[in-house]
Order: sequence, then C-alpha cells, then structure tokens
Amino acid sequence: MPVPSFQSFMLSLLKLAGDQKEHTFREVEETLATEFHLSDADRNELLPSGTQARFANRVRWAQKYLKEAELLESCGRGRFRITGRGSGVLGSNPPEINTKFLEQFDEFREFKGLTALPTGNETQEVNNVEQPQLPPSEALESIYQSLRRDLAQELLALVKKCSPNFFERLVIDLLVSMGYGGSRRDAAQAVGGTGDGGIDGVIKEDKLGLDVVYVQAKRWEGVVGRPTVQAFAGSLDGERARKGVLITTSQFSKEAIEYVHRIDKKIVLIGGERLAQYMIDHGVGVTEVTNYTVKKVDLDYFEEEL
Repeated sequence: MPVPSFQSFMLSLLKLAGDQKEHTFREVEETLATEFHLSDADRNELLPSGTQARFANRVRWAQKYLKEAELLESCGRGRFRITGRGSGVLGSNPPEINTKFLEQFDEFREFKGLTALPTGNETQEVNNVEQPQLPPSEALESIYQSLRRDLAQELLALVKKCSPNFFERLVIDLLVSMGYGGSRRDAAQAVGGTGDGGIDGVIKEDKLGLDVVYVQAKRWEGVVGRPTVQAFAGSLDGERARKGVLITTSQFSKEAIEYVHRIDKKIVLIGGERLAQYMIDHGVGVTEVTNYTVKKVDLDYFEEEL
C-alpha cells in the first residue's frame, strides 16, 4: 500500500508517547509500520533521490512538527517523550492531528512563519484549503523532479532537431563526461560518423584502455525493435568487443529490452529519455542556474553535550 502522508502519522505518534516514557525513533518506526500495515517493500521505498526511505522521512517530519508545537520534547540523542501540553491534547481526544490543528499553538505558528490565527471569513477560507500531504523535504524534492522532467523533455526535443554532426559531438561529449573514451580527442578519433544521422565506433571503457566498448548512436524516429538490437549484438564480434552501448533518441521495444537480458554480451540500451537524464547528470547541454544546499543538525558534534 502507498506510504501514508506525514500528517497521518501525527496522532498515532503522539498516542505512542502518551505512556509518558522515553521512546526512540527506531521504536516508533516499527510500531507505526505495524499499525499502518506497511510491508517491507513499503518501508524500503526510496524517495526519487534514492537517499532516504520515504516512510522514515515522513515519520521524522511528523515527529518534528509535533516537537515544534511542543507536544513532544527531546530527551537525549534520538530520544523523545510527550510534554504536558501533548498529554493535554491527547486528553481532549482529537479525531486527528494535522498542520492546521497545530497552528493553534504560538510556537508552531512561529515555526511556520505565521503571525496570527485567521479570524472570521478568513478562517473559513483557510479551512477550505486542502492540507499539504508532503513534508517540506519531499515537497522540495517533488518540485526538483518536476523541473528536471521538464528540462529533460526540452533537451530531448532539441537533440531530435540537431544536425547529424552536432549529434555526433553531443554523444562524444557525453561519453567522455561519463568517463569513457579517454580524452575527447581520443574518443572523437575512435567514434566515426556514418553520414546517416548516427555514429559507430569503438572507444576505451576507461582511460587506461583496459577494455573497449562498441558504440552505436542514431536518431531513430520510431521504436527500435529487437532486429536492430540483434544486429548490433552481432556487430560486436566483428569489432572484437564484448560490451556495447546502443543510443537512440526514441525508445526501445519490450522485445528488444528482453533480448539484451538473455544474451551473454553486455549491451546497454539508452533511449531518448535516459539520454536526456544522462545529459543533465553529467552537465552536457545544460548550465546551472542556482544551487540550494539542504543541511541538517550534526548530532555527532553535540554528542558529548547530549
């Protein structure tokens, strides 16, 4: 099942702390995972960045929001307990706790940058606004991924329109940026143009040339099927290569993808969308507009004090 929103965890987390005892984050994770019937796959699902589990991230943000509202308090590294205010909230038996509920507390409004509670018609308008379902870190990542998808689509559209010569340079630049082919000069000499909107060649797998990779790149319009990939696999023998990279501006059929998984040769298929993503990752055809660094508290620094 999908991992619930971080607000969905708030009431359960506060109830867990309602026994007045100290609790650890690991303990909370186990209890909430059981309560919400989350499988190991649900718990291990990563954010798009691949740096953190979505479930753990959302539980941490639920905990942080409750602490900012002073319903929970820290009592040592990675440990927390309920406050008097938190016990009072539990005693009122609220049907749910979300960010709008927490805005009744001055400390939480200050944390959120709100100066005062809304009144009159303003209250009604705020209550009608749909509650955000993503914690701030996920919301930021979601925006980033959306911008990245738009950029990839724009890049791919430009690549499809570029000339064969430019496409050849683009592929060489990308391969060198990814660490293949040695220097750009070496790669350019090894990968020659075919004159039909595509390139073929054998390049070094690493700067030392310990192995070689056969490369074919072409701006196909339609879906690239198994026959094309099978012919490419056969070409590796003639080039004394055991590895190959087949690049297209379109996409590969299901049969083509299944074929490369069944053969002994190591062949990587790079379709248009993946090509654009690699260009973004390795700085080919893109330029940085701005950079935001998200930081967190270094608990190791405060270890002795805690």
